[in-house]
Amino acid sequence: MKPSRFLAFVSSALSISVVPAAFVHPGLLHTAADLTRVARQVNAGVEPWLTGWNKLVNSTYAQSSYTPRPVQLLCRGTPASCTQNYPNIYRDAAAAYALAVRWRVTGDPAYGTAAANVLNAWSATLTEISGNSDKYLASGLYGYQLANAAEILRDYEGFTVANMTALVDLLVDVFYPMNHRFLVEHNDAKVDHYWANWDLCNLATMMSTGVISDNQTMFNEALDYFYNGAGNGAIDKTIWTLYDDGTGQLQESGRDQGHSMLDVALLGVIAQTAYNQGVNLFAYQNSRILAGAEYAAKYNLGNDVQFTTYVNSDVTQTVISNNSRGNVRPIWDLLYNHYVKIDGLEATYTTQYADLVRNDGGGADGGGGYYGTTSGGFDQLGYNTLMFTI
Repeated sequence: MKPSRFLAFVSSALSISVVPAAFVHPGLLHTAADLTRVARQVNAGVEPWLTGWNKLVNSTYAQSSYTPRPVQLLCRGTPASCTQNYPNIYRDAAAAYALAVRWRVTGDPAYGTAAANVLNAWSATLTEISGNSDKYLASGLYGYQLANAAEILRDYEGFTVANMTALVDLLVDVFYPMNHRFLVEHNDAKVDHYWANWDLCNLATMMSTGVISDNQTMFNEALDYFYNGAGNGAIDKTIWTLYDDGTGQLQESGRDQGHSMLDVALLGVIAQTAYNQGVNLFAYQNSRILAGAEYAAKYNLGNDVQFTTYVNSDVTQTVISNNSRGNVRPIWDLLYNHYVKIDGLEATYTTQYADLVRNDGGGADGGGGYYGTTSGGFDQLGYNTLMFTI
């Protein structure tokens, strides 16, 4: 890859060096072995992969006729000087990913070309992300999704080196500076003001950008924040209280369950990406991520959980929130398959919640478009049953 414009400008200040040989490709949410396994099982008609595959191919966002809607100024949040248009990118990112997977499984260039068209449209058009403070949600939630689609397309001849370079430049020049700024400055707010998911989504995009751009320093910046960060996205602040039943209270548990589940979703993205690059965050601090997943799953399955009063500079929460209790997000098979199938651990409530989400989808979870039309249904790429079942 050619050095990006942004990195060329700030490399001396950030001591950024590019180490292309250090990274596994593809190596974000999926490795080459993962993608080969999915294709093999789908083409053999094996369940639950086949049901998950049918969910994907029946999606509006997985059709070769899909037309992207890129914008030069991406706007999220009101009031602001711009008009909100961020649904364009979350729909297009979902499409790019689904189409890339469809190409990888079938080998049909129509889907590879359609996925490439989406990515190329955004890399040729988007120059700025703006809005109110919510612009930092846009910089976090959508960058890692575009990166994952591009990483799957890495071997597609219709997605050229120049195309990949342009997409990497978009991530490095437009997304990464906002990821970095938010994690350092937190929009000039107190460091504990923003909920954990704000940090976590920006970490997910920073880490993904580090991998896809072969930038070890950027990748390490995300890792260091996960371990030691001052904000609520650091692991010991996201899952801040551990209990003797093996569960861990999430920073957003007293807020609502939809955002608590988003924390779990983003922890899965970060851990899976790091794992595919040889860093095991799943196991970190005696599988602390699993403790948080078990806590969220246990409560959302209808069970009582312990709760410790949570206090920060804005709130005092004395009870767990039942708002959005039972929230369904397509995130659980990633965690279930890693902790149970790979690590051989008991993950009682994570297992039960993965079953619940699969059953809710008729045997497999879906992706963008299956969980409503608003942004929450697109915060994660989904299709976990298809992509992570082992």
